[in-house]
Amino acid sequence: MSDMHNDGGNPLVKNILMVVAVVFVIASVIFMVQAQNRINDMEKNQKAALEKMAAKMEDSNDQLKAEIKVIAGNVGITQKDLKTRAAALQAQEVATRAQLKADEESTKQQFGVVNTEVTNVKGQVTKVSADVNDTRTDLAATKGKLETAIGDLNKHSELIAMNHDQLETLKHRGDRDYLEFTLYKGKDPVRLSTVSLQLKKVDPKKSQFTLYVMADDKKIEKKDRSLFEPLQFYTGRDRNMYEVVVTAVDKNAVSGYMSTPKNMASAAPPDPRAGQQ
Repeated sequence: MSDMHNDGGNPLVKNILMVVAVVFVIASVIFMVQAQNRINDMEKNQKAALEKMAAKMEDSNDQLKAEIKVIAGNVGITQKDLKTRAAALQAQEVATRAQLKADEESTKQQFGVVNTEVTNVKGQVTKVSADVNDTRTDLAATKGKLETAIGDLNKHSELIAMNHDQLETLKHRGDRDYLEFTLYKGKDPVRLSTVSLQLKKVDPKKSQFTLYVMADDKKIEKKDRSLFEPLQFYTGRDRNMYEVVVTAVDKNAVSGYMSTPKNMASAAPPDPRAGQQ
């Protein structure tokens, strides 16, 4: 204990300790000053950074505000255009509906007209069908009249042939004799049995003709006669009835046949068409 006390009272040690303490204090002060300076610098830098960031944010906000104004302006124009176009589309829709309605009414009217016309056509077709049936009936009756025609002298009913086949049928009946002929306009008379025939005039459009019948030194004119019309006349000592029927009319010629009483055709020349050329 006495040694320690002695050492502590040594002035050298005390001086050393004092120096150390002073150095420590000075170092502490210097450290504190440096630390304070660093803190101040950091605060300045942080403040500057904050101010710079604030300025940058303010600029960004200004730019954003400007962009927002532009967008708002564009949106306003678009809404205006949309309203205008919507109104135009609505008007167009109304006009289209009106047109469709008008077209529908017109179509209904046209359908009604067409339906009426179809009904009329059906009626006309029915009438035409009836007319055709009536025409057929009339033709059948006319054919019957032609096949059993009435002569022009004594109203005597006589069967006639309308073509060569029917003429052959009449020939095979054996009731009368039948001689075929062809007469040419402007040519000499053609002799058939005991009579002669001569063509004077032909009208193909009306199917009419005029010819002369020469028998018993007489000349009889059969004027403006028609196809299949029996032309009757009497000739000979016994006043036998002859009948001429024309079955075809050409521009300058007529063809047909003449019927005579049985066995009277033997008086005809060998060629009944002599003199036609």
